[in-house]
Amino acid sequence: MKRHARLLLLSLTATILAVAAISCRINFTLNGAPIDYNVYHTIHVSQFPIRAALVYPPLQQTFENELLDYINRNTRLQTTDGQSDLMLEGEITTYSLSPQAVTEDAYASQTRLTIGVRVKYTDTKNEKNNVDQTFTAYRDFDASQMLTDVQDELCQQISEELVDLIFNATLGNW
Repeated sequence: MKRHARLLLLSLTATILAVAAISCRINFTLNGAPIDYNVYHTIHVSQFPIRAALVYPPLQQTFENELLDYINRNTRLQTTDGQSDLMLEGEITTYSLSPQAVTEDAYASQTRLTIGVRVKYTDTKNEKNNVDQTFTAYRDFDASQMLTDVQDELCQQISEELVDLIFNATLGNW
């Protein structure tokens, strides 16, 4: 009797697995970008000029390099200089400092560096995927430090976070 029960259970398990394999299609990517490469082949990433009131010139290059590197590492899209299947353009709209964590003697113990980027993402194959949005990120640093001493590192960290946010909202299609 036990043998029949085991055979029945084994047969039932095999049948369920076979049905599941036939009826289910698992689709995943290692980079989080659900791009149909049969449809999308190219992307154009324009320059992101700084339009903020306060300007730190190296920020533009830092941000653009991080964005292009991230797209190249996480997709198979070819970057182009002209018309493309996907277009990513925008501008750096915010670069600001603000005091944080004010102490009892009315001095700030922390300063916040905030960077904002307006992004226009155009999907030439499906306009419902288009995005026109501003992304912001910030880092706090000790007010006793000079901005010039921490600026490059903070801009790199903030650029990485912004690129991650932008990628997830556009090419990541979350």
